[in-house]
Amino acid sequence: MAFLDSIKSTFFKYAEFNGRASRTEYWYFVLAVVIVDIITAGIDNLIGFNGSGPISWIVSLALLLPGLGVAVRRLHDIDKSGWWLLLGLIPLVGALILIFAYLIKPSQQGDNRFGPQPVVPAAGGNDQSVATPEA
Repeated sequence: MAFLDSIKSTFFKYAEFNGRASRTEYWYFVLAVVIVDIITAGIDNLIGFNGSGPISWIVSLALLLPGLGVAVRRLHDIDKSGWWLLLGLIPLVGALILIFAYLIKPSQQGDNRFGPQPVVPAAGGNDQSVATPEA
């Protein structure tokens, strides 16, 4: 999935907590959020706020639901409940466990209890499943 396709997909499913999101969709969204945070922090700094100012707060609030939605769908993709996101509330180790044990894992092949495997648009624009070919 291309960078812009991932961002579009995440915003089209703004507050959807059902279904699955591919690893690429999740991490491209995280990258986009980091880029937007850097830009808004620079704008806040230019208008005289040190640290986070009103623009950063507004953008962070706007990105909260899509971020939670794509994270829950990403956990669904590896057949874990979205409640596992609460693991990130444990200081230091919770976020590390969440990232390294779950969020960077490859997708579970085929359907699972949360739905069918995400379809990733191919480079040519045609949709193709990321499932492995049958032998």
